[in-house]
Amino acid sequence: MIAFLNLIRVKNLLFIVLVQVLIKITLFDQLEYSTALSYFDFAILTFATVCIAAGGYIINDIYDVAIDCVNKPLKVIVGNKISQNTAHYIYLVVTSVGVLAGFYLSNLIERQFLAGLFIILAALLYLYASFIKKILLAGNLLVALLVAMSIIILGLFDLFPVINTENREVFTNAFTLILAYALFAFLLTLLREIVKDLEDINGDKNGERKTIPIVLGRKRTGILLFFMCVIIVFSVLFYMYQELYRFPYAMLYFLFLIIGPLLYFCIKILSTNTKTGYAKLASIPKLVMLFGILSLLLYHFGIIQ
Repeated sequence: MIAFLNLIRVKNLLFIVLVQVLIKITLFDQLEYSTALSYFDFAILTFATVCIAAGGYIINDIYDVAIDCVNKPLKVIVGNKISQNTAHYIYLVVTSVGVLAGFYLSNLIERQFLAGLFIILAALLYLYASFIKKILLAGNLLVALLVAMSIIILGLFDLFPVINTENREVFTNAFTLILAYALFAFLLTLLREIVKDLEDINGDKNGERKTIPIVLGRKRTGILLFFMCVIIVFSVLFYMYQELYRFPYAMLYFLFLIIGPLLYFCIKILSTNTKTGYAKLASIPKLVMLFGILSLLLYHFGIIQ
């Protein structure tokens, strides 16, 4: 059971659940108009998202066995604790369940074309594992896009189907906020993925991949990450200036829990050159993403109005 949970990255899946539930409770439930999905149907949407994501983790591990034996030999699951045939079977089951759940929801909200979204996401995850991640930057961008889609998909299924002239302004504002959080998640995920490439540079060389650290080298990649992080910092500061200047507690939250860790990342990325150091730095964007999503509670409790 432990091997299975590690194979599907249960911690990452729980993070997806947390993000989607927080958006539902703290944002959608506070709107003055009803959304499309009941709690049960929303749970199915979250379940479908988790199944597709789990399938992506499994197929990636199947294709990455040789590289993982170099990068993290003690953590290899496929071919060690779980056979490749079993892993393939689990992949097919969870992905199929996710796609079928997507079909059910699409028919429920009478937007059948949205069913294709789950097929596309599953296909992209398979293509990522099989060859896209070998293409310079393409794999990083795709992973970041898929993380952003786990947020955007909520608006597509829960807001979009019931938009009308009466609620258009309210739902459009809510969807705009979702897009802002999705962009934030996209940038942080892209940052994290490149740091992970620094951490895994030796195995990636053996796997004949073209990652940014392999092409640019560690030092130049560190400089690139520094400027990427600076852009994120200034983007958050701009958001704070535009939207939060009237809410001092929200300003403090963002300064200490989002800006602070990002500034620490900026400082350390220029001096770190060890696998352990990169592993620690890779956890910062994920932590900041968590604090970013938890900031939705500021809206829920009226700290931001």
